Amino acid sequence: MWRLFYNIVMLVVSPVIVAVLLAKRRCRRGLLQRLGLENSLSSLSGPSCRPDQPDRPNEPDRLDSPDRPDRAVIWIHAVSLGEVVAVTPLVNELHRRHPAYRLVVSTVTETGREAVEHRLAGVADHCYAPLDFPWVVSRFIERLQPCLYLFVETELWPNLLWYLRRRGVPTALVNGRLSTRSFARQQWAPVRSFYRTMLQPLSLCLMQSDRDVDRIIALGAEASRVRRTGNIKFDQPIPAVTEGGTTRAHLELQDTEQLFVAGSTHPGEEETLVGCYRALMTQCPSAVLLLAPRHIERVESVEAMIRARGFAVQRRSTIGQAGAPRCTGPRVVVLDSRGELSAIYREAVVAFVGGTLVPIGGHNLLEPAQWAKPVLFGPYTDHCAEIADLLIQAGGGRRVLQAEDLTRQVLTLFSDDEERGRMGRSARQVVEQNQGALQQTLEAIDRLLTPQQGISGSPLADRSLPLMAGR
Repeated sequence: MWRLFYNIVMLVVSPVIVAVLLAKRRCRRGLLQRLGLENSLSSLSGPSCRPDQPDRPNEPDRLDSPDRPDRAVIWIHAVSLGEVVAVTPLVNELHRRHPAYRLVVSTVTETGREAVEHRLAGVADHCYAPLDFPWVVSRFIERLQPCLYLFVETELWPNLLWYLRRRGVPTALVNGRLSTRSFARQQWAPVRSFYRTMLQPLSLCLMQSDRDVDRIIALGAEASRVRRTGNIKFDQPIPAVTEGGTTRAHLELQDTEQLFVAGSTHPGEEETLVGCYRALMTQCPSAVLLLAPRHIERVESVEAMIRARGFAVQRRSTIGQAGAPRCTGPRVVVLDSRGELSAIYREAVVAFVGGTLVPIGGHNLLEPAQWAKPVLFGPYTDHCAEIADLLIQAGGGRRVLQAEDLTRQVLTLFSDDEERGRMGRSARQVVEQNQGALQQTLEAIDRLLTPQQGISGSPLADRSLPLMAGR
């Protein structure tokens, strides 16, 4: 019943879905592929599709080729940039542990695609995820023929999960979480019944916290298949900063200048941060603000807002270019490149993580923490609640409730070297003391792969796995 009802609703709202995706610039590319109107799989290329045969580098490898069976495919779905960053260590380890498998990472957004191609080059292929229409999903799965499906942070798509179950493909939720707001919306009895039809077929639910374990079981997941493995974001490697990487020199910072980094910011936050920077200049005239908008397509409007408030602006992409003026003195650097924010946090005196002063839910608080930087964030941390609590309890992070509080904390930390150092060390300890989720996640996935004849891509020999609930 639920399946019929869901597909009727999907058919009715399909024009709205397409219109919304067209309106979002970061979602436009690949839309024809996601609708099944363009072959999203034929563009994937790699080594020989049969691991028991020598590579044929001059012959394109097509997933939809009827006369060349591919290697067994592990399909990992990560929605956008944040999910790709989180899952990158996992994909790298799967590649190292299981080289006979082909790894395909799907995303929804353009930033997600760029992150896959940048972070997982030579490790995994990219494709855009299919929209959850039955005719699109069935065609996609038929062509890809995955032997295992992993999806990140509770990205549930009913038709996709139903069709994978019909084909006998094991599915696992990794680094799973359920926000308070999302869980509250799912308390209505019909909604919980609907969720139960999606969750019960899952082979594994690997959750970030005890809270997430309790919530997903309450929604209908089989308790014996739910485990608390922790948050794999704690296992992110520290970004390597090489000769060509981001350093103070590449940002054209003078020796005496101090950097205030605000990452993953949203509308409403940038204005507050520029106001905070104005107050900071009265105490620390050598300070430089770096803003990293969460969505790069907003860079022009952010730059215009900064100029309207009387500050000089530098775009990261123009720094060091021939003919570009070298800026000194008070200024705001706008990060308009991808993949650099994690390394830039190393140069920060104080870091603020966005999506927290406005009701977004927060972004990656661990990126500055791993560099031993004091971490400031706003009241909206539902997407990273456990990490925020750990940082506060350890003294490595502080929650600011409004603009005045943010300004006060920034002024305090810029003027107190000892307190800044103590907070940074505490933040780094939080990262180190909570590592290990990646290993637990890999061990659980290995149990799903073990019954398979992996190198041939044949079906599972035994699809029923005895899974123990863990807390």
